[in-house]
Amino acid sequence: MAAPVIETHGLSKIYGNAPMIREPVLREIDFRLLPGHGAFVIGGNGAGKSTLISILAGLCAPSAGVALVFGQDTRSLAARYRKRIGMMTHQSMLYPNLSARENLEFYAALYALPDPAAAAAGWLERVGLEAVADVRVRAFSRGMEQRLAAARAMIAEPALLLLDEPFAALDAESAAMVAGLIRAAVMRGATAMLTAHAAAEIEGVSFDLFELSSGRLLPAKEETFKEETRRGRLRSLLGR
Repeated sequence: MAAPVIETHGLSKIYGNAPMIREPVLREIDFRLLPGHGAFVIGGNGAGKSTLISILAGLCAPSAGVALVFGQDTRSLAARYRKRIGMMTHQSMLYPNLSARENLEFYAALYALPDPAAAAAGWLERVGLEAVADVRVRAFSRGMEQRLAAARAMIAEPALLLLDEPFAALDAESAAMVAGLIRAAVMRGATAMLTAHAAAEIEGVSFDLFELSSGRLLPAKEETFKEETRRGRLRSLLGR
């Protein structure tokens, strides 16, 4: 069996210093995710989804336990491993005074891609922004910026995608487009972890569904599947 891309053991995170306000956000999470597989983590505001993504990306240290990415402790993740991660957060990580094309060319060069201009042009087409390639990002709508952020995260074809609410602010057509790009990445062997408030309508993305509640990460309960399906929000997240 291939080694897991993500592996956690007893992973916990506590915020606050005073004993009375120390609040566990993550509690003893044991989790593993193999190459070519995906996990979709749902949970409400403050459930700890962004904290989990940040720890896996090496941007935040756990309070206890360990998180391994590519077999490496995320508290000391070397640059060569960070370059294999594509990440989306609530901040787009885009430069508002640069155009869409300039942003992607910058990131392509940062990842040392052989032809940044060609890579940028290709991804602008994939996310349907070629017509506004030379418009500054500060003039973009939230949905356009989110599509460009998805292109930024995937431009180097990373081995691991850590995507915190990648479908936020997207209409159904744009969400389907981004879902297709994520599905294609996983089909070529990448690993993906996505978060959302609830099981979103993602046609064709067959990921395991987990729920983060009271700091615990567990497979989503059958009642969650039934409720989300009844609402028409869960289509093909399962059964990869």
